[in-house]
Amino acid sequence: MTTESPRWFTSSYSNNGGDCVEVAANLAASRGVVPVRDSKNADGPVVNVPVGAFTAFVAGVQAGQLGTV
Repeated sequence: MTTESPRWFTSSYSNNGGDCVEVAANLAASRGVVPVRDSKNADGPVVNVPVGAFTAFVAGVQAGQLGTV
């Protein structure tokens, strides 16, 4: 059994002083999840978001449907 490691990356838009998240999209096909973590705490907790939920979230952001905080 081959265990694929997450390949973490941040968005190219994440040059905002470190308040970023990282995702490992390379696990979407093999595991059905997109791991998400805080870029400032690489050894901290990871949230495994199901691919469908992550896709819906990204589509909502791109469509401007999520508002602002």
